[in-house]
Amino acid sequence: MKAIRIDRFGGPEALEHLEIEEPTPGEGEVLVEVARSGINFADTHATRNDYLAEQQLPLTPGAEVSGRTADGRRVVALLGSGGYAEKVVVPEALLIPIPDGVDDDQAAALLLQGLTAVALVHRCARVEAGETVVIEAAAGGTGTLAVQVAKRAGARVIGLASSDEKRQLVERLGADATVDSRSEDLGEAIRGANDGKRVDAVLHMSGGEAFDAEMGVLAPLGRMVVFGIASREQREVSTAALLRGSKTVVGFWLAHLLARPELIGPMIGELLAAVAAGELEVTVGGVYPLSEARRAHEDLIARRTSGKLLLDPSK
Repeated sequence: MKAIRIDRFGGPEALEHLEIEEPTPGEGEVLVEVARSGINFADTHATRNDYLAEQQLPLTPGAEVSGRTADGRRVVALLGSGGYAEKVVVPEALLIPIPDGVDDDQAAALLLQGLTAVALVHRCARVEAGETVVIEAAAGGTGTLAVQVAKRAGARVIGLASSDEKRQLVERLGADATVDSRSEDLGEAIRGANDGKRVDAVLHMSGGEAFDAEMGVLAPLGRMVVFGIASREQREVSTAALLRGSKTVVGFWLAHLLARPELIGPMIGELLAAVAAGELEVTVGGVYPLSEARRAHEDLIARRTSGKLLLDPSK
């Protein structure tokens, strides 16, 4: 079967489209023919082996797929790795049925980033009705879902995005205001979008100077939730500054939520049901042939895309 494999760590150039041996299911496992593989920014870290979890070579990236079992069931599944392939082996217990009204694109696009969006808004930031939340990368896969989840919670949403086109998308999805994420004075731009006031929560994934700016506009009792370091520029936090401002900094790594199957099963079910009912829109920014995974990673890193990116293993 065709798959993407990495035999050396590096950037997108390390992704090779190869013929590899088809996996064989063991006891309690099922072979799934993959319709769509989800692409996540974490995959770009995995290829460089600079993510939170150490990677082993050879590596086939990909942590989420939608597809079909041999007996014709439409399913989605979360994986440790291996999703960038025509077929994957999944424990039967981890297969999640796709409801009618949800297509393969929506299902694959919803898993990791839908779980992330719900966890960020509700479990980490604990956003309440009437509060103001800033969402970084609001036009991305996680961001487009987080905007909608926060609005459903009754929050005022300010979305950060890097282009007019992306900001228009974020506003269409319900954001009350948007800000150019590349503003020279990001903190001032955020306060300007919030009538000069500070904000109650920030969903942060970029790192670097943006972290400093956003901490500066966080109100007393505000929560900063860090779920990525896209710039690879880490920051340290002063405990005295947290104390003086009554501010909270929360870290979130999805791996810890995935270790709690009693939590994620119901969450995924609710997300799929919301999509099927037309209550939640999944924004698919592009479906790339598996053979062009390298280009997909290049586009994602360069921030040329909006919404969720997917791979089609049949091409």
